[in-house]
Amino acid sequence: MSHGHERKEKNCLNCGTTVLGKYCQVCGQENIEPKENFWTMFTHFFNDITHFDGKFFTTLKDLLFKPGFLSAEYMKGKRMSYLNPVRMYVFTSALFFLAFFATKAPEKISGSSRDQPLSWSERKKKVTRLDEKLETVPNDSPRIRQKFLLLDSSLVVTQRMLDDIEKSREGRVRTRMPTSTDATTVTEYDAKQAALPPAKQDSWMRALWNRQVLKLSGELGNAEAGRKLIDIFLHSMPYMLFASLPLFALILKLLYVRKRKEYYYADHGIFSIHHYVFSFIFLLLCIFLGWLENKSGWGIWDILIFITLLLWPFHTYKAMRRFYKQGRGKTFLKFCLLNLLGFIMIAFLMAVFGIVSVFKL
Repeated sequence: MSHGHERKEKNCLNCGTTVLGKYCQVCGQENIEPKENFWTMFTHFFNDITHFDGKFFTTLKDLLFKPGFLSAEYMKGKRMSYLNPVRMYVFTSALFFLAFFATKAPEKISGSSRDQPLSWSERKKKVTRLDEKLETVPNDSPRIRQKFLLLDSSLVVTQRMLDDIEKSREGRVRTRMPTSTDATTVTEYDAKQAALPPAKQDSWMRALWNRQVLKLSGELGNAEAGRKLIDIFLHSMPYMLFASLPLFALILKLLYVRKRKEYYYADHGIFSIHHYVFSFIFLLLCIFLGWLENKSGWGIWDILIFITLLLWPFHTYKAMRRFYKQGRGKTFLKFCLLNLLGFIMIAFLMAVFGIVSVFKL
């Protein structure tokens, strides 16, 4: 819809082409007067927003309730009525990661509440509970260490410190990040490597890894290095998922290799984008239901999350069946293979991005 007055001149203001109609046949710009008042600008803005919303909600409805339909429509060339798949991917992924880091990061990444110093009254309450447990098991070494730590008024004590002592009971706390050497500093490691025969020295890749790990352990400390590593890795997840898209499409191409004349690689790519968009929306729903459960404490939200997670694979199976037009048996077999190969792909990418995260510290 036009929101401005059409120009009498027929030269396109954008590319200079002689315009044959209302729109430039080369660049698509509308041939209207460049000067516009505030009301025209406002109505233009409003109409563009509602136009986007109309496309968005139509696309969302068909994506949720007609698995595989959007991808099939895109292949047929019916695209003006729906939001562009790439635009929708960018929008939903940004919304998902915004919600993810807003709800999960304070608890699991930064651990801010666990790193806050405990007040003296909190420390005394914890000592009282420890005394009750020590009456049952007097020689419980981790609890004795926790008690002495809490009673030492010269020290600042956090919940994380107490948790680390508690984990030592099960041998879950490492003295440092894992390396293939018993050295504790980069200098010591280099000296030990130099003393070995060339055939027994670490490869350049292992040596690079060991030096980086020892450097981080020395500069940041084990706990802080671990927290920073997790933080960097989680913030690299959007890039990891984006990198997985072409690989996911490649898996689909291999699964449907006999249909290579009917489906090009780009067609598998469009199906993959719609699948990822749907996954982001479902995960957003799970985050929202989890937030409601935390706020209300009602178990009904956990049941709804479980039902939502069950619907997720069912939707994928139905989408594959509608888009690729194969029978139930073949589709189910390829659905299982897709999940298996997809899991291997994600594991591989997590390993790669995990290594990259170490070198970003």
